[in-house]
Amino acid sequence: MTTHTKEDLRANLKGSFFMVAAMAGFAVEDTFLKAASTTIPVGQIMIVFGLGGALLFACAARLKNERLYSPDVMSRPMRVRAFFEITGRLFYVLALALTPLSAATVILQATPIVVVAGAALVFGETVGWRRWGAIIIGLLGVVVIIQPGAEGFSMLSILAVLGMLGFAGRDLASRAAPASLSALILGLYGFLSVAVAGLLFAIWDRAAFVSPGIPAWLCLLGAVLAGVLSYACLMKAMRTGEVSAVTPFRYTRLIFGVGLGVVLFGERLDLSMLAGCALIVLSGLFILWRGKKAKAQG
Repeated sequence: MTTHTKEDLRANLKGSFFMVAAMAGFAVEDTFLKAASTTIPVGQIMIVFGLGGALLFACAARLKNERLYSPDVMSRPMRVRAFFEITGRLFYVLALALTPLSAATVILQATPIVVVAGAALVFGETVGWRRWGAIIIGLLGVVVIIQPGAEGFSMLSILAVLGMLGFAGRDLASRAAPASLSALILGLYGFLSVAVAGLLFAIWDRAAFVSPGIPAWLCLLGAVLAGVLSYACLMKAMRTGEVSAVTPFRYTRLIFGVGLGVVLFGERLDLSMLAGCALIVLSGLFILWRGKKAKAQG
């Protein structure tokens, strides 16, 4: 049985605080991006957002005397990570622009579930039948939300699913990224990937770029600052306290994202949304609990 000292408990509490702050910040980032999409083409938003975030991460890395480029940046895991980053960001931003913020936020919460499944399939990690069952239940929660075949089904809801799968692939690729690359460098190239995704979409979409007004520029600036600060809080959370203690607080993003969607955009929650949300969260928490228990027994 693991005994926690006061220092451990304090570290877990601190890490949990940073995780909640990160999730609140990501929800604010999503809100700013959705607001900006009402007047600015999606491709342009992603280019500005990506370059702005990359600039801030580059400055932070240089302040720590870190090299912005090394051969490891072009390693196979990093190329795979860039592909999934581009895919995840592109489809998720499209989901934010075209679907309710609350729905996109809830579907995104299935990312850790898919990561566990991917870790078993790709990296050969041991996942027992109980966690596989929870994975299936969590994915069923996504199906309940998007309601394929129902009268109210919209193909646009698939955008959030594709974004979620892209982020899961990115997280898996990050596990294989060279250890020589710091979190700041990963953040730098992650945001550069967003800009590349925006450029590719802008070429395909052919929507004319616009000259944003002050409110739109403030939304973009807010999204960049919220995204970078949230990423920093996330990295701090994962390095403060036990991962199993702070990771469950990822689901607080649901509270912030759904709350902002309801308050700012007048979105409504139906029964299928609530049921799917419950399935995703409960299965995710069960997977975390079983993983911790299996590790303790091993």
